[in-house]
Amino acid sequence: MSQAPQGYQDLELEHQDDIGFFLRHDQPQTSELTFTNLFMWRDFYRPVWRRAAGCLAIIMRPDSARPYALPPVPGPDGDPMAALKELMSELKAMGAPPEAHRVGADFVESYLDRDGFSAKLDRDQSDYVYLTQDLIQLSGNRFHKKKNHLNKFLKTMQYHYKPLDHETVECVLEMQESWCQLRDCQTNEGLMNEDRAIFEALTNFDRLGYLGGAIVINDVVEAFSLGEPLNQDTAVIHIEKANPEIPGLYAAINQMFAVNAWSEMTFINREQDLGLEGLRKAKESYNPHHLVDKYIVTPR
Repeated sequence: MSQAPQGYQDLELEHQDDIGFFLRHDQPQTSELTFTNLFMWRDFYRPVWRRAAGCLAIIMRPDSARPYALPPVPGPDGDPMAALKELMSELKAMGAPPEAHRVGADFVESYLDRDGFSAKLDRDQSDYVYLTQDLIQLSGNRFHKKKNHLNKFLKTMQYHYKPLDHETVECVLEMQESWCQLRDCQTNEGLMNEDRAIFEALTNFDRLGYLGGAIVINDVVEAFSLGEPLNQDTAVIHIEKANPEIPGLYAAINQMFAVNAWSEMTFINREQDLGLEGLRKAKESYNPHHLVDKYIVTPR
């Protein structure tokens, strides 16, 4: 287990305002850079943070991989390159490769010193970004299959959509437990980590700044989704789950959450595909407007 460099602290709920200060000033394009995302996955990635050269500096220390930095997020007087150099030195002192991962194209284009650093595209981490109205309207031949799935659900199921609230949280936790039993999460490390992240998000619902929505059938939550604003014109969807035995339910929660929570946003970021063929096919099937490319940045 990697020890944190001196001056860093574990990311906790009480740091929400401090970290949010930087994220509000230099609004991110990449899905990782929200407090909710960092917090809900903290048991897996074990992030530590500090202020460096007027920037938010974060080092991730997953048990299953070597530590790496996230791109520094500048405050009003921040110097991103100075912060990045400090991060690289601290990683080397930890015995880890000096690398920043999940570095968005916006950081590379705006801040990166290309003489001192190289940037390698990490396609598996690129975020899929969709026009919100595309996901709501599902118009035209491009969305013909999706619209059919949704219409089949609407015509055959008695349901109601419910925004996430304190009453619904317990029902969503029960649905997630059932989903995990169905998918045998105990035998899949990735699903177990996701299950823990969902538990962290839901049990801290009243203190984290995200929205959620659920589809209820016969008084049982059968689908839910969690997301939050990423920047002024984009929402990011962190979690989407549905009972796979109900036809069209995934199409329904996708469309209904967009309608009810994000209709004022121009874009919806649905995160990356992690290089998983099935997940890539599913994300491409919704016809993304663009990808937010991410890079691995290393000193030359």
